Amino acid sequence: MADITLLATADWDHPLWTNKQHVACQLAERGHRVLYVESIGLRPPRPGAADRSRLIRRLRHGLQGPRRVRPNLWVWSPLVLPAASSPWGLRLNRLVLRLGLAACRGLLRLRRDWLWTYNPLTLQLFDTSRHGLLIYHCVDAIQEQPGMPARTIDLWEERLSRAADAVFVTSPQLLERHRRFNPACRFYGNVADADHFGRALEASLPEPPELAVLPRPRLGFIGAISGYKLDLPLLAALARQQPEWTLVLIGPVGEGDPETDVSELKGLANVVFAGPQPYRALPAWLKGMDVALLPVRRNAYTRAMFPMKFFEYLAAGVPVVATAIETLAPHADVARLSPPDPASFAAAIRRCLDGDVPPLDRRLAVAGAHTYRTRTGAMLADVARLTGTAA
Repeated sequence: MADITLLATADWDHPLWTNKQHVACQLAERGHRVLYVESIGLRPPRPGAADRSRLIRRLRHGLQGPRRVRPNLWVWSPLVLPAASSPWGLRLNRLVLRLGLAACRGLLRLRRDWLWTYNPLTLQLFDTSRHGLLIYHCVDAIQEQPGMPARTIDLWEERLSRAADAVFVTSPQLLERHRRFNPACRFYGNVADADHFGRALEASLPEPPELAVLPRPRLGFIGAISGYKLDLPLLAALARQQPEWTLVLIGPVGEGDPETDVSELKGLANVVFAGPQPYRALPAWLKGMDVALLPVRRNAYTRAMFPMKFFEYLAAGVPVVATAIETLAPHADVARLSPPDPASFAAAIRRCLDGDVPPLDRRLAVAGAHTYRTRTGAMLADVARLTGTAA
């Protein structure tokens, strides 16, 4: 069984778990020993409490060395210069990463079998030639996020894609881009932990007290409340035009986009900002929702994005109303996909509130067919076919 070094673009304990943490868990559950390397920072730190807290947490974890978080799974927090671009900064980061990884592997007795990376700048910072296999899992067009060094990412991501033994992508748009660089590119859309979110259907699971007191109907969103991804003007229009609806927004504000302006939403009495909630508590929050929302802003980033919350919402059994983006089109039979104008979106919500929703068993079946367990198994089978290496 191969040992895997996984280069993430997210810290392990981030409140919004994404592909990186879930895939690391799945690989470890299958018997691989996994070293999860936390984000080395693709953009410079910004002034403010969020980045300051993250830097303090990174310093504390970095001085501890690798920590075991689950069987077969360790997390290492490298103490590097975030978003270093100068020659001396890059040299320092390369040295820290090379020596730090060597120390972690020596301590944990890990081999250099596979390098599984989410970081498009991998080849800028790592000598990948010492690993048996290089796997690039591209889950979004990260260069389109605010504040990212887009030209640098474009350059190094193309090199990474060409060098990888296997490339996995999460949207048809990413497949179109990376297949030009590497024929060993495969499409696997985003998925969900259906068992976890399916707990929302358990009769014994109580709603959070702070949610239970809110008037119905309740329309919920879970995720990063960020202006570059979320259609905030659409949400504000819905709340203004339908004061009898309660909009519940769960997640951090401005994640990845500090220019996010939620002042209009905060001024509306029927909009509730519930803040980030622990991952374990999300099924209970979804249980108390009448409709789950995915009001996606249309731009270069979201054109290449498959919303992670889609299958989580389905697994929780909550009717879904989403912006009709291209990646969701194949699933129009299990959700209400709407144009992004307030009138159309409100009409789709009303249909759900009136009970005009796709059958629950169909929604649950689709969610159950899109899980981290099944997708990870399929990706590992592809690795074996593409490389002739046992997965």
